[in-house]
Amino acid sequence: MTTPSGHTTAILASKVRGTPVYNDLGDKIGTVEDIVLDKQSNQIMFAALGFGGVLGMGEKYYPVPWSMLDYSEDVGGYVVPLNKESIEKAPAYELKDLTRHDGSLGSIRERTYSYYNISRDWQ
Repeated sequence: MTTPSGHTTAILASKVRGTPVYNDLGDKIGTVEDIVLDKQSNQIMFAALGFGGVLGMGEKYYPVPWSMLDYSEDVGGYVVPLNKESIEKAPAYELKDLTRHDGSLGSIRERTYSYYNISRDWQ
C-alpha cells in the first residue's frame, strides 16, 4: 500500500537509521539516528535526529514527531518543514535520555510535540 506521496506505508527501522534529513530548501540538517517506540501503545514516539558534534562527540539528539518526516526519493532522505535554526532551538537530549523513564524524562514527548505544534496521537 502506498501513501499519498507515493511511497509505501511499511518500512524496516533498520532502513530508516542513518537516513539523511533535509529541510524544504534541500539543506541537510541531520540524520535519523534512531526511532523511539512506545511498546505499550505500539506507536512511534518520535525519530531521534542527530545533529552537530564531531565524530560522535558532543552530538545532540532532537526528538522529532514521526509525522513530520516525509520521505523524498529525489533527495534520498526525509524532508521536514523546518529550518536549521528551528531545530537548533528545539529540545535536545543525549540519546540514552530519550528512553529513560519510558521517554517521560521531563515529559520529552509532550515537550517535543508542543514545540513543533503537532497533535498528540497518543491521547
